[in-house]
Amino acid sequence: MMTLRQVEVIRAVMVTGTIGGAAKLLNVSAPGISRLVKYTERSLGIRFFQRQNGRYFPTPEAENIFEQINGVYKKVDDLSEIISKIGRGGLSELRIGSVPSISQVMVPRAIERVRRRYPDLGIDINILKLEEAIDYLMLGRGECVAMSYRLEHSGLDFMPLASGELYCIVPPGHELSGRKQVSAAEITRYPLIGIDPNDPYGRIMAGIFARHRLDYNITIRARFGTTVCALVKAGLGIAIIDQFTVAHGGYPGIELLKIAEPTRFDTYIAVKRGTPLSLHAEYFIESLRTEMRAVEPSRGSGKTAPARGRKK
Repeated sequence: MMTLRQVEVIRAVMVTGTIGGAAKLLNVSAPGISRLVKYTERSLGIRFFQRQNGRYFPTPEAENIFEQINGVYKKVDDLSEIISKIGRGGLSELRIGSVPSISQVMVPRAIERVRRRYPDLGIDINILKLEEAIDYLMLGRGECVAMSYRLEHSGLDFMPLASGELYCIVPPGHELSGRKQVSAAEITRYPLIGIDPNDPYGRIMAGIFARHRLDYNITIRARFGTTVCALVKAGLGIAIIDQFTVAHGGYPGIELLKIAEPTRFDTYIAVKRGTPLSLHAEYFIESLRTEMRAVEPSRGSGKTAPARGRKK
């Protein structure tokens, strides 16, 4: 039997025609190559080479062996190529979902990290409503979903991502423009856009309004944060938005005001229970958690961490 190392050395001598050439090809010493060739010939009882004028030529007896050696070496090359492709993400696809509020800014930043580590990885991103996430995971359409709310479902597991806060957004030149903070009572004095009490973020503000017995008027409802921001920018009212939608200047042309009342919420990654995650999905989750926690409110301080650009 020949070891892979013996196959590699014999082939290197065959390709280069000299011991010195084989040594350079394999980046080892020439005496080590010579010793291994002699040992292999002795142990197998076959002479592989004839030496003429300092060069090594395959013997007739070894021609068939060399043909097999080339075949083995090609398979090793093919294996190395496949391993390299897998290491770069080739031959694989990352399929993930996200609710709109996290997909606007946070998911792209996490995907940038994933792409740098796995440049050849195929990536499929689905923007999902909360109620769509269950089928997406249970039917195996994707590996994980970034969620703004934790559902009760026996087939799903939820892992924490980060905490966030809600902000009041106003257009430039609005009466509230330039303020650092605004109360719920002040917010209700103006036409509101996009607060749906049935949505996770809407329930937070609806609860605050109810506790303070405040009446509020929803003039326009829009499901997605980007649409809400566009309506505010157009001067059609003010709105409540989660901080992840507008992090890192994700929507310019609006002003962010901190809400005086507590509006903290938690976000999660949902996965199908009992289904192992790929390395690519695990790294995406790690990257998304890092990005989101970099801008989450400082724990216990009530302050929001500044949204800094990541160093390259």
